[in-house]
Amino acid sequence: QVQLVESGGGLVQAGGSLRLSCVVSGRTSSGYVMGWFRQAPGKERESVATISWSGANTYYADSVKGRFTISRDNAKSTVALQMNSLKPEDTAAYYCAARFSFNSGSISYNPSDFGSWGQGTQVTVSS
Repeated sequence: QVQLVESGGGLVQAGGSLRLSCVVSGRTSSGYVMGWFRQAPGKERESVATISWSGANTYYADSVKGRFTISRDNAKSTVALQMNSLKPEDTAAYYCAARFSFNSGSISYNPSDFGSWGQGTQVTVSS
């Protein structure tokens, strides 16, 4: 089990950028598929981007492709989500999550596959 703490959320105008960070503690972040998910009021939690243990494989939701970039630094036990060209529909609480995997290239994107979650950070994009 790992502990996850997100930071970097805030209020930004449409077209702006934000960078979310997630610090992983308790165990080394290597060995874990990491992901960013979001949940808007009244909506289900959805995947945004995930990255394999090795960092070689990534997944992006269609709605964020070309705008968001997920990255990880296993030496520092951190995962980041760079969000550019933000839109009002990106407004949501963003959560960092981890899923243990023996396969360094394994990727997941279903929220139910992830067992460890952070508390979330709010992102609000004004029009």
